[in-house]
Amino acid sequence: MAIDTKTEAPQMSVGSYLRNNIREYGLLIALVVIMLFFQVITGGVLFRPVNITNLVLQNSFIVIMALGMLLIIVAGHIDLSVGSIAAFIGGVSATMLVTWGWHWALVVPLCLVIGGLVGAAQGYWIAYQKIPAFIVTLAGMLVFRGLTYLVLSNRPLGPFPKDFQVLSTGFVPDFLTFVNPVPETIQNLAALVIVVILVALAIWNGMRERQINLRHGTENEPFVFFVVQMGIISAVALFLGFQLSTYRGLPNVLVVMGLLIAIYSFLTTRSVIGRRIYALGGNEKAAKLSGINTERLTFYAFVNMGVLAALAGMIIAARLNSATPKAGVGIELDVIAACFIGGASASGGVGKITGAVIGAFIMGVLNNGMSIMGLSIDYQQLVKGLVLLAAVFFDVYNKNKSA
Repeated sequence: MAIDTKTEAPQMSVGSYLRNNIREYGLLIALVVIMLFFQVITGGVLFRPVNITNLVLQNSFIVIMALGMLLIIVAGHIDLSVGSIAAFIGGVSATMLVTWGWHWALVVPLCLVIGGLVGAAQGYWIAYQKIPAFIVTLAGMLVFRGLTYLVLSNRPLGPFPKDFQVLSTGFVPDFLTFVNPVPETIQNLAALVIVVILVALAIWNGMRERQINLRHGTENEPFVFFVVQMGIISAVALFLGFQLSTYRGLPNVLVVMGLLIAIYSFLTTRSVIGRRIYALGGNEKAAKLSGINTERLTFYAFVNMGVLAALAGMIIAARLNSATPKAGVGIELDVIAACFIGGASASGGVGKITGAVIGAFIMGVLNNGMSIMGLSIDYQQLVKGLVLLAAVFFDVYNKNKSA
């Protein structure tokens, strides 16, 4: 008698799956609730196309720096200097563009290299000289803020060439104008088509991963949960895509941010270096004994953070059309808070790119919504501090409960 050797993939119940992933989905639910709350409180202003665009522009550099900060925190370190580095690179780029008259195509890659060198300078002391990251980056925060004042001679510098401003304020052009059926409603058809294609690819990729798990006998999330999850995400994405298409379309910085999120998601989940960073943060001694060059890995993490901070600095400067000595003040706190709200552990070894992105947008929506309501900065800081404390408490509570 023939024996069927095909294995069925284990199927979790919805309840057990939610319990095992309560942190990730709790964050997503929290973001949706916060957005709906401010949509109601502000009388529908939050989801207006202009405000959605502003929300993206205001938070793009936070998300970009949060990607690098997550790797730093997962590796068991912290970086307090990212706001000062962003301001310093903004000042350097302004000097090159405005004072020296260099072309933006030369300035952008050169500033990224300078950012990497800044990260390397800090990473050397942390990785090879074993000085705590808190001390090194605290010193870096002061040093690079001082250098920013020196580079800019304590005054704003601008305006920038239009080509450089496109980095932050430009939009993906509408290459489908000639087939737009309702030009009086949809101002940028290409934006809507791109979002529809991305949603279709996300659904296809999700189904493909389920089939791969089925073939290998790996546990799948409940199918009902998968359908509901993809339905909600698709509906939100299509709604936001439609709203953006009725204004000016997809901001260039949103495209840059999306590509970086995809790259770092792949890096952390499907690459050797990603697994090694998590091993480093989980147990540095064990990682070293297993053959991982922990010093070099830490060094690269700070180089990467320097490059992303440099990119964020240029985005900030391009958006303001001016480099100012006080640019980026306090940004490092929002970046670090985004990672911790997103589920990163202060002890290292734990954290996801999607969590950091959701955490960044929670902070961004709070800032944007409270600004629309007219709340003063002191109340905004109070609310953000309480949200951060609640997120960390929730994380610690779940860990203790699991233990």
